[in-house]
Amino acid sequence: MHKPLPLECTSLNFRGFQFAQAMIFAIEEINNSTDLLPGISLGYKMYDACGSIARSVRVALALANGYEIVSAPSKAPCTRPAQVQAIMGETSSSPCMAVATVIGPFHIPLISHFATCACLSDKTKYPSFLRTIPSDYYQSRALAQLIKHFGWTWIGAIRTNDDYGNNGMATFTETAQQLGICLEYSVSFFRTDPPSKIQKIIDIIKASNSKVIVAFLSHMDMDVLIHELSHHNLTGYQWVGSEGWIFDSQTAGMDRHHILDGAIGLSIPKAHVRGMKESILDVKPLNSSSNEIFIEFWETLFSCKFMHSKPSAGNQRECTGHEDLTGVHNGFTDMSLMPIFNNVYKGVYAVAHALHRIFDCHETCNNKVQLDPFTILRSIRKIQFKTKEGDEVYFNGNGDPAAKYEIINWQPTENGIVDFVTVGLHDSSLPADKQLNLQNKTFIWAQNSKQVPVSVCSEKCPPGTRKVLQKGKPVCCYDCIRCAEGEISNITDSITCVRCHPEFWSNERRDACIKKEAEFLSNEEIMGALLTVASLFGTCLTTVVAFVFFRYRKSPIVRANNSELSFLLLFSLTLCFLCSLTFIGRPSEWSCMLRHTAFGITFVLCVSCVLGKTIVVLMAFRARLPGSNVMKWFGPAQQRLSVLALTLIQVVICIMWLTISPPFPLKNLKEFKDKIILECALGSAVGFWGVLGYIGILAMLCFILAFLARKLPDNFNEAKFITFSMLIFCAVWMTFIPAYISSPGKFSVAVEIFAILASSFGLLICIFIPKCYIILLKPEKNTKKNIMGKVAPASF
Repeated sequence: MHKPLPLECTSLNFRGFQFAQAMIFAIEEINNSTDLLPGISLGYKMYDACGSIARSVRVALALANGYEIVSAPSKAPCTRPAQVQAIMGETSSSPCMAVATVIGPFHIPLISHFATCACLSDKTKYPSFLRTIPSDYYQSRALAQLIKHFGWTWIGAIRTNDDYGNNGMATFTETAQQLGICLEYSVSFFRTDPPSKIQKIIDIIKASNSKVIVAFLSHMDMDVLIHELSHHNLTGYQWVGSEGWIFDSQTAGMDRHHILDGAIGLSIPKAHVRGMKESILDVKPLNSSSNEIFIEFWETLFSCKFMHSKPSAGNQRECTGHEDLTGVHNGFTDMSLMPIFNNVYKGVYAVAHALHRIFDCHETCNNKVQLDPFTILRSIRKIQFKTKEGDEVYFNGNGDPAAKYEIINWQPTENGIVDFVTVGLHDSSLPADKQLNLQNKTFIWAQNSKQVPVSVCSEKCPPGTRKVLQKGKPVCCYDCIRCAEGEISNITDSITCVRCHPEFWSNERRDACIKKEAEFLSNEEIMGALLTVASLFGTCLTTVVAFVFFRYRKSPIVRANNSELSFLLLFSLTLCFLCSLTFIGRPSEWSCMLRHTAFGITFVLCVSCVLGKTIVVLMAFRARLPGSNVMKWFGPAQQRLSVLALTLIQVVICIMWLTISPPFPLKNLKEFKDKIILECALGSAVGFWGVLGYIGILAMLCFILAFLARKLPDNFNEAKFITFSMLIFCAVWMTFIPAYISSPGKFSVAVEIFAILASSFGLLICIFIPKCYIILLKPEKNTKKNIMGKVAPASF
């Protein structure tokens, strides 16, 4: 027999005692079963590690080597010494890591009901460790998803400074960063730390801006923290808890200042095992036990002392051994940890099912099978069964069970007792977008508010803005910058602004792209309507002049001015006025080709006629000179051929232009940011300037000839009027070029129409209106004598 462990327990832990009672209940239920391990009874030994890692390792090593350590005797001692086949425990992660490390080489199964550190899933370090509670790997990720769901991106974090807290918080921090959650601070402490360290944590909380605190703590550390928080009355914070304390009624009972009201967190799903509660609370059989641990338990449970025990302190009453548990309310009668008791129950049954398979049990078991820990460990990893309550039990490759959690909300009742209300579920086996399932229940938040708290470093950026990180701060701290013109963001918290399609533009709020307004010169707007009226007026005026000339075609003034060229000129002017209408309206493929070619050909026809009239005037003067016979070389046939030839040259230029690169409709997106200019692209610029240049050459030639003939001694000198008309014509088109180039959008089209109309009106007014004035208002001057003057003109 070995000496007792050097570390003495200072007090009885009711919670550990409850776990032991749960294990005993499961063992007795199996031993009384005829279906599971028939003919074989399970024995057990219980050891109190007193929260000491050293004590836990000492016990584990002794068991692995086949030694029996002095302890409380089992309730049902084995008939013969036997090597331990499995170890149930420990409760915390750090002791489990130590025990699993030392017994790993012996392959003795270690099954924990409450050790959640994700590090224990590493089978290279802890090959014989299994557990019936999910790994913190899943809990940490579930907590991060829960926080993200409520829009909390700026939080604080407190953790237990051990393997449970440090590893759990590390996984949580990693997941939180992936989800865009920032930690303003992350601090750790242990319940045995000096008050100064806990005071620093209090100061950090006070100085922080975050209103949500994630507490990855064991219930013992949370109890210490609550005590300090109550001293400083730190209320108004939204607490998010791990399963280590979130459903612990003892922790809730200590929160007398309602610091944790409205807390939310994850807990092991509620469980009910028939008969377990009654078995745990059935303390009367313990009265007959002579074991010191039961004596200590009885004295602690009923706050009394047996006569044979150590002298009582103060006026503590004497134990009779017949005390009644009814009416006792303490940690032992608290059944809030039934889910953990259920985990103990599952662990014992896992070992039993593994042994049942190894012994090949049917009606009886083959108890001649030699047991070894490795065989049992391998069998436990493969088992899959359902408990009597229908819970499915199995272990994955890491020795972990399925990760399912209830989401608990602390809702204070009228009598001041906290009610742990299940408000949702989290199942890590489902797809990521379906793991979190919140029920349609009313939440109670910090300070009994029903509004979800807000905990962000910066308010959300509305649509129409983008996030710009603040220098030197975490990604959750940013400024909202309005999108530039032509860019939008249509989602909240956008990190970029998206440029609109070239045919669209951003609206005023910068949250949607709207189609740009198409702009072209339309006859429905004032400018287009005025130009249309002017064009039609010019056409009508030209028609009236043509009618007057036709009506008085035999009058001297009409005959003296080459009536054939005059009528042809009037016809070309009519076309000039009408071709300006092709520039008004939405550009199309045909209108673009028609407007420029029609303009070019009609104006050449017009200028050719004027040139012909100018040449006729010069030839007529030459013909009046003695011995001159030039008019026979420029008679009516030659005049018609010259006009036709000059016009055909322009027709050829236009045909080449349309063949090589014709004008086409174009959406001009560059001229203006917020609208589309519908215009006609020139196609070949050479073709356009060739057409315009040819008109210019003819106009200049006509102007020069008319200028030379301006002082000819006719009584009615038409050369003067032609000179004036060509002067106006050239002036208009010389000013047109810079105005056309510099005019934006539809105004360039308006300038072109104005130039056409102005030059057409100039020719019409300068050449024909004076003749109409004489014909209609001064008929006495419309005589052959008055037209011929003193010098007889040549015959036209």
